[in-house]
Amino acid sequence: PYVGATLSMYPAPNSITNPVNPDEADEPRLGTFIAWDATKGEIKWSIAEPFSVWSGALATAGDVVFYGTLEGYLKAVDAKTGKELYRFKTPSGIIGNVNTWTHDDKQYIGVLSGIGGWAGIGMAAGLTDPNAGLGAVGAYKSLSQNTQLGGVLTLFALPDSAL
Repeated sequence: PYVGATLSMYPAPNSITNPVNPDEADEPRLGTFIAWDATKGEIKWSIAEPFSVWSGALATAGDVVFYGTLEGYLKAVDAKTGKELYRFKTPSGIIGNVNTWTHDDKQYIGVLSGIGGWAGIGMAAGLTDPNAGLGAVGAYKSLSQNTQLGGVLTLFALPDSAL
């Protein structure tokens, strides 16, 4: 994003609570994955994440929502409750969209992982000054401990029972 200033950014203090899950208040984080109830205009559930969630979300007809994290996890959660159903660690951070398609009556899920953009500038350019990258280096200084550079397309064939 265009911040338009040189600044320092760091994870939120532990005293800031998750909008729905106060039990996660002790987890410092830069992001939260949120499900909205569009009819009521309110948060239905949310999941605290250590880094910003830059991926898109994919909701299936079977009430499963997929999304990716900057540290490289593809996560599947229950659309009604937010309960984690599955996670897979890809080789790099996920900033793209999760996709689905069918071929020969089989459903597939695919995601491209490859940390980049503003969050990955410190890793990609070897920057260490916390103010560099318009504050991204300070905000995402621990990202390199959780993922690596590089791009990989990861594909999953869903079981027939998931269709």
